Amino acid sequence: MLLSVVIPVYKGEKSITKLVEKLQDELHKYDFEIILVNDGSPDNSEQVCMGLAKRYKNLHFISLRKNFGEFNAVICGLRYVSGKYAVIIDDDFQNPPSEILKLLNKAQEENRDVVYSYYAEKKHHFFRNLGSWLVNRLTTWLINKPSDLYLSSFKLISKEVIAEIIKYTGPYPYIDALIFRTTTNVGRIQVLHNDRMEGESNYTVKKLIRLFMIIVFGYSLLPIRVVFGTGIFSIFLSIILMFLYLLNITENWQIPMFLFFGGIQLSSAGIIGEYIGKLFLTQNGTPQFVEKYNSINVK
Repeated sequence: MLLSVVIPVYKGEKSITKLVEKLQDELHKYDFEIILVNDGSPDNSEQVCMGLAKRYKNLHFISLRKNFGEFNAVICGLRYVSGKYAVIIDDDFQNPPSEILKLLNKAQEENRDVVYSYYAEKKHHFFRNLGSWLVNRLTTWLINKPSDLYLSSFKLISKEVIAEIIKYTGPYPYIDALIFRTTTNVGRIQVLHNDRMEGESNYTVKKLIRLFMIIVFGYSLLPIRVVFGTGIFSIFLSIILMFLYLLNITENWQIPMFLFFGGIQLSSAGIIGEYIGKLFLTQNGTPQFVEKYNSINVK
């Protein structure tokens, strides 16, 4: 199978049927499947999706027992893909299904592991755009994402990269971090972005804060290394200030002493944090390496 389309569904009872019908129309020339994952939606989405699963043979439906979050729903869907490529698309119709072919062609033409979409004009509201901007700046710093790459939820991932992503078994998956710890063979292509078809965005302050916490503490040791670096800097600064005191250039000895012992505490916390962080990343399933090609397995 060439293509799998994974759709996390939440409060999508009014849009998901039209989206699936449009996908069937746009992709009918290809061998493809659709995987719907109902993320504990409180509306009638589950019943609507069940009806679609009975209607289309190439559509599979998974319903989660409660709302686990978008990334959890996506990684659930990725565990069941059969296609050479999988496209992740939201259920709100802001990404036209016809644009999937742009991602697919880009991946095939340039042999990309992952292709992200980006928009000439985003139709999200101001708060959503602000949150996206902050997340992109944060991920550039923490997971070594290229600064010019927009981490859109509308993206295509190869089966090989998916195989590495789904090795993550923790409760806090962040798909983009899992991608960038697997591959740097990533492309981007401009696509259309429409106004939301039905209802309001599910993007909230609570979800934004939760995402920030996952990114900062779930996939990088950089924060604890900043603490360690701050401690070392405080120690060196205290030594310089103490020399100034001994040379009678300054009369204040309390500040260098405070900086010295504070620096000792911070650097000690950083050292302990480094050990704990290494254990955490090991438990988190961070791979030692990811093979792209191995001639030993070629017969």
